[in-house]
Formats: sequence, C-alpha cells, structure tokens
Amino acid sequence: MLKIAGFVVVIASVLTGFVLSGGHLLALWHPFEILIIGGAAFGAFMVANTMGTIKKVFGKIPVLLFGHKFSKAYYLDVLGVLYEVLNKSRREGMMAIEADIEAPDQSPIFGKYPAILKDQRMTAFICDYLRIMTTGNMAPHELEALFDVEISTLSEELQEPAHAVTRVADALPGFGIVAAVLGIVITMGILGDADNTEIGEKVATALVGTFLGIWAAYGFVGPFAAAMTHEANEEANSYEAIKMCLVASAQGLPPALAVEFGRKALISDHRPSFTELEESVRGR
Repeated sequence: MLKIAGFVVVIASVLTGFVLSGGHLLALWHPFEILIIGGAAFGAFMVANTMGTIKKVFGKIPVLLFGHKFSKAYYLDVLGVLYEVLNKSRREGMMAIEADIEAPDQSPIFGKYPAILKDQRMTAFICDYLRIMTTGNMAPHELEALFDVEISTLSEELQEPAHAVTRVADALPGFGIVAAVLGIVITMGILGDADNTEIGEKVATALVGTFLGIWAAYGFVGPFAAAMTHEANEEANSYEAIKMCLVASAQGLPPALAVEFGRKALISDHRPSFTELEESVRGR
C-alpha cells in the first residue's frame, strides 16, 4: 500500500501544481500521445526480454503494490524450519530427515511453516542442500563454495525483472520526444492554413508528449524498478541466511547456534532479535 500512496502523491503534487499555476487538466489529456509512448515502450519491452522475464515483471506488480512477503514473521519462519530440521537430524541422525526433504509437502515440520512451503523455489533450495548434507561426503568449505555459485546465479535471475523495467524507464523520455517530434511534424503541416490558436494547440500537444514520457519514467516506472531491485535483494538475502545456517551446521555447530548465524546474515530492517527467534522456536 505504501507504493500506491507514493504514486498518489506523485500524481496529486504534479497535477495540483499545474492547476494552481493556471493550467487546465484537459490540456494534458491526449490519448494518441499516450498510445505512441506507451505502445512503443511496451513493444521495446517485448523485444528486449524473454517471455519468462515478462511474466515475472507482471507477476511482481500486485506483490509490490499490495505488500511483499519479506517481514520479521517470514524470516522467523525461515529460521524456524531450519532449526527444526537441523534439530531433528542432530537428535536422530541425518537419515531421519530423509522423508521430510524428499516430500516436504507431507512433512510435519514443513507443514508448520506454510509460508515457506508455498515458496517452491526456497523449499527446493533447502531440501537440495539438506540432501547433499545427508550424504556426508562434502566438506563444509566445499558446501559453502557450492552455495556461493548458486546464490550468485540466483541473484542475477532475481534482478533480471528489475533490470528489464529499468530499461523501459530509461527509454520513456526518448519515446516522449518521439511523440513530441511527431506533433511538431503535424504542426508544420498546417502552418499555412491554421490560425495562431490552432498552431498553439498543436505545439502544446507535442510538448505534452515530452512531459508524459519524462513523468512516466521518473515518477512511476523508474521508482517501480527500484522497488523491484529492493525486493530482489531481500529475497537473495534470505537465501544467504539459509546458506549461513546450513554451513554452520555442517561445521558441527548445534542448531540453536547455526540459526543464529543465519539471523545475523539478514538485513537489519526486518531481522528478528535473538530473543524473538528463541521465543518463536520454542513456541513452535
């Protein structure tokens, strides 16, 4: 909802200032200018990206507008499921968690954490590395190196939708100029037959194209791309926390201390305190 409030502020401040300066809102309404700018920007977006990236971008829109999942409660779930799995493996042996990691949707441990189970990529990530750890043939530093390679690839993948939207934001002022130039071309075509009022209207329409392109880029699309970047960074950070937990466990640390390593890796904005993590784990 914060994103929606920000967009409302952008619209209200610009349009209110325009009206208070003596402007008329209808002077800014030129649907053909919007068609030129929006259509060209969307077409370029389609050319520059794969269908997978396009779907990810549109999938992020409702998530960012109506609240994302990364919060203190979510991070408590991430650390909680890791603690329970590691605690079970420490008490009963690594083979005891085989059923949990082979069928997490049927696991009583994962079943306590529906937010994690709903995220299929994160669930698969956790289970894959626990499966590797059950083999007992990989040294902790080798496990950490494998984590680093996958998280690096994953981070690039998570950032791609934000990069795609950023490229659109960079192109919008240029498409605004395209709309303005086309407006001037139309104006030049009627110079001999139109009066000053009509010529003024045509020039104003052309200038609106430039305004719309710049306003859309810096007031809407650019900030949205920045929000997507922040979202991707938070998601990558949650995988980094998982890495810290599992590597610490592979080094022989007890589950309570292993999840503390993961907690320390989290971004401070939503990082639970030591006491909050301990109470959450005990409550489960």
